[in-house]
Amino acid sequence: MTATGTSFELIATDGEARRGRLTTAHGDINTPAFMPVGTAGTVKAMMPEDVAATGAEIILGNTYHLMLRPTAERVAKLGGLHRFMNWPKPILTDSGGYQVFSLSKRRTISEEGVIFQSHIDGAKIELTPERSIEIQNFLGSNITMVLDECTEWPITEKDARKSMELSMRWAARCKEAFEARPGYGLFGIVQGSMYRELRHESAAKLIETGFDGYAVGGLAIGESQDVMFEVLDYTVPSLPQERPHYLMGVGKPGDIVGAVQRGIDMFDCVIPTRSGRTGQAFVRGGSLNLRNAKHTEDGRPLDAACTCRVCTNYSRAYLHHLIKAGEMLAGMLLTLHNLHYYQALMSGMRNAIESGMLNNFVATFDSEQENGAVVSETI
Repeated sequence: MTATGTSFELIATDGEARRGRLTTAHGDINTPAFMPVGTAGTVKAMMPEDVAATGAEIILGNTYHLMLRPTAERVAKLGGLHRFMNWPKPILTDSGGYQVFSLSKRRTISEEGVIFQSHIDGAKIELTPERSIEIQNFLGSNITMVLDECTEWPITEKDARKSMELSMRWAARCKEAFEARPGYGLFGIVQGSMYRELRHESAAKLIETGFDGYAVGGLAIGESQDVMFEVLDYTVPSLPQERPHYLMGVGKPGDIVGAVQRGIDMFDCVIPTRSGRTGQAFVRGGSLNLRNAKHTEDGRPLDAACTCRVCTNYSRAYLHHLIKAGEMLAGMLLTLHNLHYYQALMSGMRNAIESGMLNNFVATFDSEQENGAVVSETI
């Protein structure tokens, strides 16, 4: 580990794909890695030890939600977020920017920061780059994210430039406010929407400032997968190869596989947990909608090849019954399975990269998706 910050070791490469290890004060993260989202100090419907049992080595916490309730100061008083939620492994916290900027009718942006209305009680709150860093420090986050402005899509190049340049100034202020210490890192966020020149300028400015890792933000906001991959194709090569690369808010299994091929190391998304709570299970070849009546008397597991506790102990018929009966166990079991599926996908890619067999892994994955090795249903 470096004297301050986190450290990243590149273990193997296969094409642009990377197999690495990110070291923090609360443990190592093997990459490519998927971070379950623990918005308000909990991964919904999951016990922390069950999240760890799926293979997750890091989770994401949310600055916006935790600053409002129970407040970052209270979490700090109670020993920090790791102790508060009983998660001893690494935690990454987002800056609160995405949630604030999604409140388009409740916020005002300025050079200083953003003033917004709480969705809880309507109180006016100011979030500056310095305050975002302070909150994440109170939480005890192993990986702190800079405050940035999340733009909508589509957006004009002029507006995207204005936003990107503001985000870069905020990033520099975040670096100044961040308390550098061993095992705790600060990541910058590349912005610039879908404009190649802006992405390259953003990356260059972040590199000049200097960060422990570099995230690609402003994607998965409505653009097609092809457009997202195109942005990654010209953005990721401009990032330092000796630092981790994080694609924020992504995504579906196919998005993750394609992004790993393009040099991304870290991911987070609510899809596996939210889908679990709404009756959807990810399986080889697609997904299952357990609300569908066709599962009423289906005694098979979700996926016969899956080794999770759900697939080894419960049938599709039982899961369908739980959903129809409105039982909370349905969301718990499906979330457990989905997180296991995502972690197994990441583990499979790590092994494939180390053995130089990622192309074979991707070919099998694509074939299953195309042919529906289990089945694919839309909700």
